[in-house]
Amino acid sequence: MSHGTRPTVLLIEADTSLRRLIALGLQYRGMHVIEASSPASLPAIEERELDLLLLDVDGNAGSNWSHLRAVQEHPLLSTLPAVVLAWECPVLVGVAGGASEQQDFLQKQATCLTKPFDARALHTTIEELLVATSSAQAAAKAQEIALAGQTTASAPSIWPLLTAAGLLLAFIGLMGPLVISAIGLCVVFVSLLWWTLGTSVKKEAVAI
Repeated sequence: MSHGTRPTVLLIEADTSLRRLIALGLQYRGMHVIEASSPASLPAIEERELDLLLLDVDGNAGSNWSHLRAVQEHPLLSTLPAVVLAWECPVLVGVAGGASEQQDFLQKQATCLTKPFDARALHTTIEELLVATSSAQAAAKAQEIALAGQTTASAPSIWPLLTAAGLLLAFIGLMGPLVISAIGLCVVFVSLLWWTLGTSVKKEAVAI
């Protein structure tokens, strides 16, 4: 959604007059509309720009379900929530290959509205899909943040270990001179003791 807070709808409609009429209605309700006459004539778009796809599969000679197949194969459109306009929902008879995939797309990802449709029903359907998509994205984002917080909280930190090592080195550095001094004093004490004892023994020997 790159146009402020306005959701962006990609409208694919072959009928120029109907496409313009639908676009004006969506724009009046605060949506940004990107128009195209077919999946093959899409303008330059990026995934982050699109929030919903509105596709009319009906052409001059009946329903053109190849449009739906083209949407399924498009890397940017295949994951979008979609509203499909058709005279019959669903009309999969005569589709060569991939009928089950298209039916699965209609059941799980798209909402099909029969023509002629009420403009209010179309607007309500689109708004409900946008709200549901926005809520799902917000929930996924909140879960991602929560998981990131848990990972950060549970990850062991090296700083306490470095702090302890620093204190140990400081302690060793402080105690080193004291230990050396203590050893020196002990040597002096032992030397004096032995010297004193040796002198006493010699005096006693001389006296005898």
